Amino acid sequence: MRPSFNRILLYVKDVQTTCAFYTRHFGFQCKLQPDDQIAELISPHGGVILMVHKAAKSVKTGQVTVKLVFDIEDIEAFKAQCATQGLEFGSSRQADGYRFANAKDPDGNSISISSRSFATG
Repeated sequence: MRPSFNRILLYVKDVQTTCAFYTRHFGFQCKLQPDDQIAELISPHGGVILMVHKAAKSVKTGQVTVKLVFDIEDIEAFKAQCATQGLEFGSSRQADGYRFANAKDPDGNSISISSRSFATG
């Protein structure tokens, strides 16, 4: 038996708000069964499925122990597109052959856009 890593569970304050955020800015499709407590955000481009679950009152959202990183080839064009939709990223940073920028989702979870997977060398 081989384990595979295909899902990340996000605990959030408002499932609908979070689903709308990732749908609008990152193109995910939201799948929620009527009797299910977990929404699934699925990218039409493949990759990890984000599972979205209402956080209990005792859960503190927005911890910085996890950052969701999205592969984006043209960081500046994507930032400009997101800005027109109300999502502002911080300054773009140059790393070893790639660029990245950071933001937060509605629950304070750290997200990053990165061209690392497109870097050559």
